Amino acid sequence: MSDNATSLSASKSTISRRQFTAATAAGALAASLPLRSARAATPLKLGVLLPRSGHLALIGQACQRGAEIGLPMLRDMGYSVELMNADTESNPDVGRTQAEKLIREGANMLMGCFDSATTLAVAGVAEQKGVPFVVNIASEPKLTEQGFKYVFRNFPSAGMLGKGGLLLYKDIFAATGVTPKTAVLLHINDSFGMAMLGGINALMPKLDMPFTIVETIAYDPKARDLSIEVSKAKAAKADLVMTVTRLNDAILLVREMVKQQVETMGIISPGAPGMYDKQFFKALGKYAEYCTTNVPWFDPTQDMAKTLEKTFEKAFPEESCDLNVGFTFEAVLIAADAHKRAGSNDPQALSAEAKPVFPMPPFKGRT
Repeated sequence: MSDNATSLSASKSTISRRQFTAATAAGALAASLPLRSARAATPLKLGVLLPRSGHLALIGQACQRGAEIGLPMLRDMGYSVELMNADTESNPDVGRTQAEKLIREGANMLMGCFDSATTLAVAGVAEQKGVPFVVNIASEPKLTEQGFKYVFRNFPSAGMLGKGGLLLYKDIFAATGVTPKTAVLLHINDSFGMAMLGGINALMPKLDMPFTIVETIAYDPKARDLSIEVSKAKAAKADLVMTVTRLNDAILLVREMVKQQVETMGIISPGAPGMYDKQFFKALGKYAEYCTTNVPWFDPTQDMAKTLEKTFEKAFPEESCDLNVGFTFEAVLIAADAHKRAGSNDPQALSAEAKPVFPMPPFKGRT
């Protein structure tokens, strides 16, 4: 996408690549696209890279459902796209290898990868091969700070998530009439977790937060035992527990806090996966009700979002149509829309047409 890409709004206003990142992150599925009669001569072959196995498997499988459930909707809207699916196995090296394999097998564009480290690895392949890559979910700031020409992010950066979440902390404190003075921060030590840590540390003084982080505790998201980390958090005797998690470790963390009877005003994440997932609620039951997280979300009042949600719930009644589904569907839509307008599978033409499919409102999180 050029730095002056044209949006699909009626006003034909232009936005920069940086604004595109911020705007599309505001909420997936913000409005319905008009039907178009034109159709590209050959379908778009979209390489979908997601962690369908490994420690991120549950979230990766949710994203995969989002990619697949919307295909009939896209066909009805005049789009022609075929998915070429690959499992990154929650491993950046595997993701890089799979991206190269998809390109050899004819993928015209790539989409993925949820995990920031894997997404960065695939971004390197996309740049080297000159193949457009749409990021469905990944908040690593480097994705839009390294000058990539073929990478298009459809998700907020770690800094955006952190700022939005910390500002919502103040709203929570005002609504409850209770303000903590101290906090302990438990965070995963992968690429996403470290990016969030950097953002939180930089933002805390700028936002004049009313509490101080007295202890920062990092851990491996693949950990099977967090008893030591929770023991350290308990010893800090902080008023508030802040978390930056994935899904599996979020469940493990809360279970261990219950086991060790950690007393806290609340468990609140400024922005991270895990605590919004259906599996989190299934696994923890009533204990999930005392956890709060800030995440971007699609606008459920819009027609396309309603259609996607109904379609999804009919196909997967036991699952939730969450941000993993919404943002992944929209990433496929962005790729399909670029292909339709380009009328070609040429990488340069696709890159020139890769732009937001909706004019987005200012960023808002969901708690």
